[in-house]
Amino acid sequence: MEWEDEALVLSVRRHGEHGGVVGVLTLIHGRHAGLLHGAASKSNRGIVLPGNRVRAWWRGRLPEQLGTLRLELLKAHTVDALGDPGRLAALGAACALAERSLPERQAHPGAYAALSALLTALPAESWPSVYVHFELALLRDIGFGLDLSACAVTGTTEDLVYVSPRTGRAVSRHAGEKWKDRLLMLPRFLAEGGEGDPAQIRAGLDLAGFFLDRHLGSLPPARSRLVDRFHV
Repeated sequence: MEWEDEALVLSVRRHGEHGGVVGVLTLIHGRHAGLLHGAASKSNRGIVLPGNRVRAWWRGRLPEQLGTLRLELLKAHTVDALGDPGRLAALGAACALAERSLPERQAHPGAYAALSALLTALPAESWPSVYVHFELALLRDIGFGLDLSACAVTGTTEDLVYVSPRTGRAVSRHAGEKWKDRLLMLPRFLAEGGEGDPAQIRAGLDLAGFFLDRHLGSLPPARSRLVDRFHV
């Protein structure tokens, strides 16, 4: 059994003296892992950094086996994050969440597109807003997407400022006033578009994190390190 696919590196764990088990998110074959011989070598160390885009070749005797990987670097997205702790934290959190939330060997084109968009946006100043959208896209792709298009109570599309923690649907200011202490905040940039300021980004992270934690059971430490960067 073998395949070739475009992929994004999610993780690498040392295996033996020179090898490594590399986790990747592929365009067609979903999240996959494989043994990369010589992962610690000089030629491969720069390839297996989480966030890099690669061409991956996987081979195994049976589909359910770990199998082996061969990787070719296509785009070193990690370079765009080096030297900036915030961008590096976002890259690490996104890769860790994708590995934690996506089942193995099932195609998830939405999650792949969202992670790819985030990595491409890392050099831009808008990367924090793109990151929040990545987490919401991840929720959609695993079947727990939020509905932020209209108020769950009145149907209006104006002045949406809350989200129901029970249903994941938006609620308008007027309809939610009586229960606002029980509702989650919906940052303006998610309701109206554009980019969010640091306070809105933190609200977006809190919103997505509430539902991710509910459905995943726990969130990876890398995400907590990212959230801590947005003090309000």
